[in-house]
Amino acid sequence: MLYDIGLTITYSYDSPAIAGRHLLRMLPADLPGAQRRVNGWLDVAPEPAERQSFTDFFGNEAVEIVFREAHDEIAFRVGSRVERIARPPALDISPDLARLAREAAEWRGLGPEAPHHFLGPSPRVGRLPDAASFARGLIAPEMTAFAVVRTLGDALHAEMAYDPDATTVDTPPAEAFARRRGVCQDFAHIMIGALRGIGVPAGYVSGFLRTIPPEGQPRLEGADATHAWVRAWCGWETGWVEYDPTNAVAVGADHIEIARGRDYGDVAPVVGVLRISGAQTTEQAVDVLPVTAPG
Repeated sequence: MLYDIGLTITYSYDSPAIAGRHLLRMLPADLPGAQRRVNGWLDVAPEPAERQSFTDFFGNEAVEIVFREAHDEIAFRVGSRVERIARPPALDISPDLARLAREAAEWRGLGPEAPHHFLGPSPRVGRLPDAASFARGLIAPEMTAFAVVRTLGDALHAEMAYDPDATTVDTPPAEAFARRRGVCQDFAHIMIGALRGIGVPAGYVSGFLRTIPPEGQPRLEGADATHAWVRAWCGWETGWVEYDPTNAVAVGADHIEIARGRDYGDVAPVVGVLRISGAQTTEQAVDVLPVTAPG
């Protein structure tokens, strides 16, 4: 499936920022066998004094920019055409949780795909005992790791309400779970914490959702902004699987990936520092439009 993607993030400041340094992760990823970026560009206005691209530890494409002159607004604009490759559902050959723990312990190496990075607390997802207890209550004897992921994702979707006014980007996952309300970031962080709490390595994925659903299907929550979902490691043979608890669906052709990491802090589209006084406001606009083949 081909998509044309547009993303604009604008920051406006009450008083001019004297200088700034920002790290951007905004372009859709290239993922062999799953996603191909046909083309793409990232525009920054005003023009930064320095701009450098690199690949971070988790394999995400990142851009570092530096401003040295005063500015009262920054606009980041992304345009891209992406091919998302649909893959048929695979048979569940993942182990149960006891064997999963043994397989994770046998992993040798600390590369970006190693499950060790995704088992313990991370900066934005600490230990979540209530969410882990919720997950344990769903587990049946001999349930496979993949079944656990799917069951927990479905249960969180049923348990929580999607409410964009309930939380902010800095709301702790434990607080969002206690309220049983939040947005895709909260759903993902809670599911990650719950999975880690029962021994399933889990990480965070940022991306986009198809804006216009197929005919006869409901519109997905979170399609007006960048989206988030969960990666979980389900053993040597199954590897990493992805699930969207906000919408209770396995990740597929409607999800376009930007970046992956342990939690939102590893994949935030814009992070940085400014020399500024006063408040700032942010606006975000996303378009994910299917490309209709000619003829």
